[in-house]
Amino acid sequence: MQTSFFLLGTRISLVRAEVSAALGFDTVIRVDARGHQTNTKETPGRPLPKRTSMALLSCTLTLSHSSLRRHVHEYTTTIHLSPPPSPPPHWNLPNPPVLPFRRLVSFPPYIPRSSLISATAPLLQDAGATATVLAGAYSLVRTFDTLTQRNLIQQSLSRKLVHILSGLLFAACWPIFSTSTQARYFASVVPLVNCLRLIVHGFSLVADEGLIKSVTREGNPQELLRGPLYYVLILILCALVFWRESPTGVISLAMMCGGDGVADIIGRRFGSSKLPYNQHKSWAGSISMFICGFLISIGMLFYYSALGYFQLDWTWTIQRVALVALVATVVESLPITEVVDDNITVPLVSMVVSMLSFGY
Repeated sequence: MQTSFFLLGTRISLVRAEVSAALGFDTVIRVDARGHQTNTKETPGRPLPKRTSMALLSCTLTLSHSSLRRHVHEYTTTIHLSPPPSPPPHWNLPNPPVLPFRRLVSFPPYIPRSSLISATAPLLQDAGATATVLAGAYSLVRTFDTLTQRNLIQQSLSRKLVHILSGLLFAACWPIFSTSTQARYFASVVPLVNCLRLIVHGFSLVADEGLIKSVTREGNPQELLRGPLYYVLILILCALVFWRESPTGVISLAMMCGGDGVADIIGRRFGSSKLPYNQHKSWAGSISMFICGFLISIGMLFYYSALGYFQLDWTWTIQRVALVALVATVVESLPITEVVDDNITVPLVSMVVSMLSFGY
């Protein structure tokens, strides 16, 4: 009960503040924390009159003007506290009946048109880039096939030029794909189509003399299932695993396409001086592989760095690329071609050394 009186005294102080602000009076409330009324002279208070219902509280608000030093008015305010009214009879009505459950019809959320366009734009870009690169790869093979049929270039030279240009142009076209996560899968469709094409023609399910002459050494369809097939599988591996996020894929393709391809061309023309441990390889071919593989790798890295994909320290990068080119050249010169194809050993060794050198 004393706590109730204290709370009521606090509420009365708020009323006093409002009256003072409106009339310009300073209100002095003489009600202590125990509910006793005191006068302005801070004499001991007297207990408030008791009410039988204990719902009444009387307090005196003494109002004095700030410019006068005596009491002008004296008011007595009585606050009646009464229990809350009893609820009306209609509040006690029974609960409404529960209706049977009905399945609501749900509509798909509204998707703004701009969101649909922004979501489909990368797909359209990747699809267009895939079609463009696929058409370019087909045109490249068809062009050298035509040149070979007209005896304008030798079959061996045509095969190596396709070997050099196909992988390098494929890697150079990666930036035209979007920045979405599915871009690498769209890009890998290009070598995948060529892979299926090689399998079909390698098993002689479909005859294509032009393809066989442009990518094989002896004109045997089964050759398509060895070196050319390994070649497109390495393209798929570099696109899916490394893509544009690591220099490893670019360097591996540069060593396989540029280094190994140029080494065969130079070695056939100027390879009179053979290696002491491999009579099928020459000093000219090995030296040209190291130089061309190194230069093409640096050129591809500079190309991707200019587009913002790589941030490289070039002094450190040149040393690492030289190491990769040296190791790949040594492996290519080993007499293991009859056991493992160069299109497997050169790129895989380049991947391992490059990952150890660059860290990714």
